Amino acid sequence: MNITKSLKTTVVIGSLALATIFLSGCGGLSEAQIAELDALRIEVKSLEAEANSLKDQRAKLEKDIQDINRKMAECEKQKEETRVNLEKLPQ
Repeated sequence: MNITKSLKTTVVIGSLALATIFLSGCGGLSEAQIAELDALRIEVKSLEAEANSLKDQRAKLEKDIQDINRKMAECEKQKEETRVNLEKLPQ
């Protein structure tokens, strides 16, 4: 009986020691890790700003393309009207 009681006590004390060591090792972030996280946050903000800028640029280019396509359609219509009018002229 005495051996099992001392064995249980040893196991409990050992478990508590291991738990204490484990939990103290996970206590927090080092200054280097915090600095790295701050740098990553800054990089993320920069990349998000760049992405938004590129989206704005893309929207502007798509609008320019639509304007050019509309002008081309108008020119094509005028070209067709001119061709029809030329065919009506006496030769």
